[in-house]
Parts: sequence; C-alpha cells; structure tokens
Amino acid sequence: MTRLAVIALSALFSACATGPSGPPPLNAASRYVLQVEPGIDRIALAAHEDGLSGAQKAALADLAARFVQARADVIRIEAPAGEDPVAVQVAWNTRDALASFGVPAERLQVVSYNAPAPRAPILAGFETLRASIPNCAVTQSAMGSNFSNQPSSAFGCSVTANLAAQIANPRDIVAPAALAAADTARRGKVFDTYRDGALTSAPQEPLIQGQIARAVD
Repeated sequence: MTRLAVIALSALFSACATGPSGPPPLNAASRYVLQVEPGIDRIALAAHEDGLSGAQKAALADLAARFVQARADVIRIEAPAGEDPVAVQVAWNTRDALASFGVPAERLQVVSYNAPAPRAPILAGFETLRASIPNCAVTQSAMGSNFSNQPSSAFGCSVTANLAAQIANPRDIVAPAALAAADTARRGKVFDTYRDGALTSAPQEPLIQGQIARAVD
C-alpha cells in the first residue's frame, strides 16, 4: 500500500470518528423559539372641510376594533405639520371618533409629521406584532447523514412554525394576556355549600332516550 493510500484511509476513519466539523447543533428548545416581528396597522384620511365622511368613520370603527383585538398600546393620530386649520380639525375629529368607538382617551395620541403639503392626509394607526415563521424548507434540504448522534439542524423547526401559524394574537408570545378578576362571590357560595355538606357541582341533566340520535339527525 502506498503512502498516499495510507494517508487517505487515515483521514476517512478520522472523519467517521469525529463527525462533521463545527459545533454540534443546538437542541430544539434553544435553536427554534417563538419570535415576533414589528409592523404597523395604519389608515390615511383625506382632510375635508366638512369633516369626516361616512366611509372614513366606518374605516375608523374597523381600526378601533382591530386595535382592541390586537391589545396594542396606543393609537397615534398624525396630522401634517403646517397648522392647516382643516387638517388640524380633521385630526381632532378623528380622535373624537375613535373615542366614541370605545378607545380610551388616554390611549389616543395626536402628533404632527413632516408632510409634503399642509393639507396632506391624516394618519391613524398603531404598532402591531406578527409571529415570525421559520422557513423549514431550507433547513430540511440541509439534512443528511451524520454519525454524531446529535439532532439535525432542522429538528424543532416544524413544531415552532406550526405554533407560530396557529397563535391568534402574537402578543401572547411576548407576554400572556391579563386575567380577569376572580368571582369572589361565586367562590364564597361554593365554599358555603361545601361547609354545609351539600353538593357543590351543578346538577347533571337527565339523559333523554334518543337524545343523541336526534342531535345527530
């Protein structure tokens, strides 16, 4: 056997023993985690001398509903700089309309922005969050045989992507929603019933013959 063949065989066995070069892949809990990406939900309203139109009020009502659902912090109303009286009035009309649609007054901010014209559109919107979904197709294509007994680089990607796609409100990734106050009166009633030795559970409805069959029909 030549010296070159011996060197080649030694290199091959060494590669099989040590596995692929570089640090081993991290586990799923640290490689793929739920993350969010910032965005903005904003509408533009033309400044009319006669105030907000019906279509503009409807758009503001939809914006207020999305704001409540998204659990955002504030709605920022931006009026063009330049002190145009019509634009300023429409900006405050926008604030009043959003307040009438249920947005708390302390969560409405009226500011100015550098616009190309004094009567540029009034902007109203809030910051949003979007769940970041990893591209598992890229990591899956990188999978191959390895002899290190370590998880592949794609391990955990699909689970994280599925969770990110199913979460209704991405703000739950950052922090859980606040819980409502406990019903202390109901809790006290249950404790009193328990102390009296009575059943604390609700009475079970009697099963009517054929009830399930009728429900299926």
